[in-house]
This record gives sequence, C-alpha cells and structure tokens, in this order.
Amino acid sequence: MEAQRKIESTFWDRASELEVLTYDIAGETLAIEAIRVREILDLVPETPVPGARPHVASVINFRGRVIPLADITLAFGMESSKTTNDTRIIVMELDLDLDSAPVLIGIRTDKVYEVTTLTKTASEPPPSVGMRWRPDFIDCLVKRGNDFIIVPNMRAIFK
Repeated sequence: MEAQRKIESTFWDRASELEVLTYDIAGETLAIEAIRVREILDLVPETPVPGARPHVASVINFRGRVIPLADITLAFGMESSKTTNDTRIIVMELDLDLDSAPVLIGIRTDKVYEVTTLTKTASEPPPSVGMRWRPDFIDCLVKRGNDFIIVPNMRAIFK
C-alpha cells in the first residue's frame, strides 16, 4: 500500500493517463511527463562545478540562464554513457518542493524516442530486489507491450 501511495503522490497525481516523453539511458527506456519538458537540445558546452555532486557536476547555458546538467546514471551508481550522435539533453522544469518555484534542469540522455501516453493501470511499484537501478529513485514501472518503461522520481534524485 505504501508503494501505491508513493506512485499516487509523485507521478500520477490523480490522472489515469499521462503524456510522457520517452528516452534511453544505459539501454533502459525511461519517461518524464511531457508537460515538464521545455526543450530537447543537441550537446552543448558544459562547465564543471567543483565540489558538486557527481551526478550534477556541470552546468550549461540555456537561453542565457545557467542550469545544472545531470547524468542520472551516476545517481543510480552506474557508469556514465559515452556520447554519440544520438545523445541529447532534455531541459525540464522540476518542482523540488511545494514552497519554491520550479527550477530548470538538464538531463543527459543516450537517445530521445517519442511522446506517448502511459496508463496508470499498466503501472506498478518497482520490485525491491533484482533491479540495477536504485528503487528509491523510481516512481513506478509501466508495462508497454513486452517491455517496461521506468519512471524515475526526479524529486528524490535531485534532493
């Protein structure tokens, strides 16, 4: 029941369907709410930030604003992927807490796929064992065909 409550409060927010942008990181398909996406960028120059957390170790210039650039594979304890011609940056708006304004964050991805609709009935909490991703950083898994789409908990990753 606790895991179901977590899904309700962090991803579905009383909706039975959500439009999401799907993308690839380390061979896994992940999704973020499409409404949070501000832009998809080709790679841009990064500036390292000394002393920053490893998964948010640089910043980029996005339309004259300095925003953090995250490599969430590092947050999950995995090795960073090498950049390719398909590597993109998703600039997203994220509410880190209810009392502050949303912030812009860039996420480095291996590939961006499509905007699609996910249904709540196809979702389930992450298993507590057997995953290579940290379960506390995952809101839910959504079954689509024979595959699962991972919905990361961006608030947990960036707190």
